[in-house]
Amino acid sequence: MTTRATKRTVILGAVVIVGVFAYLLYGGIDQNVVYFLTPKELLAKGTSGVDVPVRLAGQVKPGSVKWNDSTLQLHFTITDGTSEIAVDSKGAPPQMFRDGMGVVVEGRYLAGGVFRCTNLMVKHSNEYRAPKPGESPRDAYKTLIKGAGS
Repeated sequence: MTTRATKRTVILGAVVIVGVFAYLLYGGIDQNVVYFLTPKELLAKGTSGVDVPVRLAGQVKPGSVKWNDSTLQLHFTITDGTSEIAVDSKGAPPQMFRDGMGVVVEGRYLAGGVFRCTNLMVKHSNEYRAPKPGESPRDAYKTLIKGAGS
């Protein structure tokens, strides 16, 4: 190959690499983004918020939790203080899950007005207390749960 042909090949290769990189960076990113919203923000999106991956943050509405331990179905309502969304989840909830606590649910808001949860995460305080001498870690964990509700 001549020097001129080599330069063209290198330039063409560089253009192709830059083009593929630009597509991956800009073109494909919208399909892989998971937005973090509150119930009010999700409801404000209207139909554009339906059936897209979302992380929804809020608090579990007190008295709304319905757990069926035989089918592992969990139903509750998440609220941000102004808006509420019903959530359906399959699988055992985290051990610290309870009424009134902060949660982040990941999934899709369906056209029927229910959020189908694929991942449920609880928010907890960053306070840690090591067990006292003679106290089992299980006992320390119980006091953290009791203290979190107050």
